[in-house]
Amino acid sequence: MKTSDFYYDLPEELIAQTPLEPRNASRLMYMNRETGEIRHRIFKDLPEFLKPGDCLVLNDTRVLPARIFGTREDTGAVVEFVLLKQKEMLLWEVLAGPGKKAKTGHKFRFSDDLSLEVVDVLPDGNRMVKFTCRGEFFSVLDKIGQMPLPPYIKAKLEDKERYQTVYSRELGSAAAPTAGLHFTKEMLEDLKKKGINIAYVTLHVGLGTFRPVKVEDITEHHMHTEHYSISKETADIINKTKASGGRVICVGTTSCRTVESAMQKFGEIKECSDDTGIFIYPGYVFKCMDGLITNFHLPESTLIMLVSAFAGYHNTMNAYKTAVKEKYRFFSFGDAMLIV
Repeated sequence: MKTSDFYYDLPEELIAQTPLEPRNASRLMYMNRETGEIRHRIFKDLPEFLKPGDCLVLNDTRVLPARIFGTREDTGAVVEFVLLKQKEMLLWEVLAGPGKKAKTGHKFRFSDDLSLEVVDVLPDGNRMVKFTCRGEFFSVLDKIGQMPLPPYIKAKLEDKERYQTVYSRELGSAAAPTAGLHFTKEMLEDLKKKGINIAYVTLHVGLGTFRPVKVEDITEHHMHTEHYSISKETADIINKTKASGGRVICVGTTSCRTVESAMQKFGEIKECSDDTGIFIYPGYVFKCMDGLITNFHLPESTLIMLVSAFAGYHNTMNAYKTAVKEKYRFFSFGDAMLIV
């Protein structure tokens, strides 16, 4: 298939700029992947579509306030850095812009407590930097850092916690697993009372999730890698759900990629920790996931390709066409879709 097969026309005004309150007030499109049937509901109605014995798999990663602005010590030039991947405690791979002002040996100051030196320019243009920090690094970062919102969000985020899920706990992501933003703590408790199993995985989302597919033949696209882990408790919950005939419903493409990566590598869901560059597109045979809750994704992205692999290409493109017609809100702070 071609990348252009996954294009759809999206009016700019449908790109959600701010989150709704309460979290579960967003709209929910239900789609039956066998028939293509579509229903229009509200996210708080989700429990109506779930059955006792089903399992929701949620990604409990927590977003770093990874966007920081530093002043170059010799020239005073201001450069934006976005933390991508921790190599050692104070050694990080970052994005830098403008890059021409952040070359090897250049030093930058962010506050009295934090500075860095660029130690290498990587082949893809990213930088390797070494921080000097007075105090606990993540505490200092939390004080000065901003949320690395996607470039299509122009509005200022007033509350940093609105770009975190209510169950986030494992610090390390450069972007939020946005399908989970719709859940409230009360809703999760109600689901448990209904007999829905809740299982947590961790996949630290990289900014590569926003990078466009630049090749026309999608099979030539090279996926970025992300780190994931599955606890024994989660493995047991998922395996018990499958054994008893329940459905494993992943909340977000990151949860999907986590369980499918484990199945692909180990042939089972078990306690594990690994890196994954799994690329799921039409033709992929799902080995664990039975349902998916997801937001509406960018045209020609790997995420819409994953949805198409699960729901069917024609069903997916029809759903997106319908969402545009019905004026759903798109992308990170937008509305949700349940596919079963």
